[in-house]
Amino acid sequence: MSVQAHLGELAAKHRALEAELEDVMSHPASTDAEIAELKRKKLRIKDEISKLAVQMRH
Repeated sequence: MSVQAHLGELAAKHRALEAELEDVMSHPASTDAEIAELKRKKLRIKDEISKLAVQMRH
């Protein structure tokens, strides 16, 4: 898989997690643990996107 394709895949996952996070946060039954886990996943993907973007520049 090319770096560009991988970046696109990660960006799609990031958008999906953002939508899931918004959905979970809108439900009163969701727990802080659920929200925190989604935020951690989203941050890990964002970090990976940033690393790949730096690699592409070099």
